[in-house]
Amino acid sequence: MNDAIATHAQSALPASELALLEARFPARAVPVGGGAVVSVRECGAGPAIVCLHGIGSGAASWLGLALQLAPQARVIAWDAPGYGASTPLAPASPCAADYAQRLHGLLDALELPSCVLVGHSLGAITAGRAARKDSALASRIRRLVLVSPAAGYGAPQREEARRKVRAERLATLDELGIAGMAAKRAGRLVSGNASERARQWVQWNMARLSDGGYRQAVELLCNADLLADLPPVMPVRVACGALDAVTTPEACAEVARRCGVPLESIADAGHASYVEQPQAVAALLREVLAA
Repeated sequence: MNDAIATHAQSALPASELALLEARFPARAVPVGGGAVVSVRECGAGPAIVCLHGIGSGAASWLGLALQLAPQARVIAWDAPGYGASTPLAPASPCAADYAQRLHGLLDALELPSCVLVGHSLGAITAGRAARKDSALASRIRRLVLVSPAAGYGAPQREEARRKVRAERLATLDELGIAGMAAKRAGRLVSGNASERARQWVQWNMARLSDGGYRQAVELLCNADLLADLPPVMPVRVACGALDAVTTPEACAEVARRCGVPLESIADAGHASYVEQPQAVAALLREVLAA
């Protein structure tokens, strides 16, 4: 068995996991106006928690967390524009405001007057824009939770890094394609302590990205400046996997500092902490709901 086949065999997600996903956290398309739809997965009942995934993931990645929280909350996870069955945004190079506008359309379509908004990695950029003082969504966000937030490369002083990141991300996609990129990069999203099941889920989600949606997300990452949108106008928690090698604890500490709150560490977790340690992230969100 060659290395590629062996890696695929080890990372293949068991059919039982996919059956659980469809039974407990099914996807549906929500019309949001203008002919666009947003694909969402949801389960549970109670106050709404809306979850925004990162650049290499999708709505299904929140399954474990959603099952943990289903007795206390209605967990809603979107596939970002251009991901899953969600309609891409019109601009080839969209900005955080474009994603926040689509999120606004989703909350309107779901008739959600308020929610806890959770943004992981790139999802934190959309969440941060939605939570700004001048945002039409701000009054509907009870609490904001940023998990391993990506700060983006849109600040003027990050121009050189912005060019490098855009070139490297797109070159990797062109060279490897989605499947090859998932096989090569998914392992970086979890720690060395991660279970095989967590690794399987991370790679399964990344392998289902769409080329166009990912390219738009790269532009979002390069155009955005999360720190310029902070602090939010509602209470916020900022957390990071203690072993995160993507958005490191040091980088996340700067986001927390800008928000005026301490950085909360998620033990034994890498970047995809809510996949790797769903119990710990669920405990944090229960505290947020109780507040």
